[in-house]
Amino acid sequence: MNMPDRSAVFLVGDALRAGRPRRWIDSVAHDRPYRGLRAPSSDELVHDHPAGRQRAAIVLAAVRFVAHMHPAEYFSHTTAAVLWDLPLPMLPDARPHVSVPGRAPRLRGIHGHQIDPALSRVVTHSRLGLRLADPATTWAMLGRMLPHPYDLVAVGDAIVRVPRIPGRVSRTEREALGTVHELEAALRAGRRGGAAVLRSALPRIRPGVASRMETWVRLILVDAGLPEPRTDHDVFDRDGSFVGCVDLAYVDLRIAVEYEGDQHRTDARQWQRDIEKHERLAELGWRVIRVSRDHVFRDSASIVRRVSRAIDDRR
Repeated sequence: MNMPDRSAVFLVGDALRAGRPRRWIDSVAHDRPYRGLRAPSSDELVHDHPAGRQRAAIVLAAVRFVAHMHPAEYFSHTTAAVLWDLPLPMLPDARPHVSVPGRAPRLRGIHGHQIDPALSRVVTHSRLGLRLADPATTWAMLGRMLPHPYDLVAVGDAIVRVPRIPGRVSRTEREALGTVHELEAALRAGRRGGAAVLRSALPRIRPGVASRMETWVRLILVDAGLPEPRTDHDVFDRDGSFVGCVDLAYVDLRIAVEYEGDQHRTDARQWQRDIEKHERLAELGWRVIRVSRDHVFRDSASIVRRVSRAIDDRR
């Protein structure tokens, strides 16, 4: 997402020392996000933002708080997760989570934390320019914050994923945010809240998972006793031409499990591509099982039944 202009945020004391009149400082053109700080009105920055209004508001709140930050402070927990664009079950309120090795910051409008330096690796975000916990530390900080263990796996999946161009294994879009080894190191760095849940999640993390829902579908199947499907599987026809990439696959049985998000329904071009891909898969003998959000959260047993029946039919 586009970065709000950090230079437009200012401390009231700095403005007064620079000779700015009080009426300008306190004008309606300026928001008051934190005590002693002013910033341009946020309406145009978060309204209808392509990244989502709530996510944009969280980034904006973090950018604005930088003017207040001490050198040892950094963004952490769910704020860092949003800044790394990691999947969360629901977005938190916009108040930034700010951590520091010493005494926890106590400022109205933020969540302050005192963190043992051994438990946190702090980096600067290459695009946003903000100091924050690195992705592996961020994952470990979520051990007590996510209500369902599947979501810890989903965050881990997102961290180790290497986005690639389907059908072209050697072409990647960027490096992974982290590795399983780094996640394990963050978990073992010291006494950490939610350690038991994190330990359970770690061996379940897989590369090649493109969304939180794909993680949930995979774990629903495995926890029901079914074999674990392969993630992010490219299918080619007999001539070696690329047919499509399927979310989850039982390759030997030619069974594909596809999660259909809202974009598959609302994007006409995506819908057309899906129809063509599924027709070509059927021509090659693949059985495609399509899954929606309602299946995942309201009727997960139906996913298990359909996949189990397909496996039995193909054996």
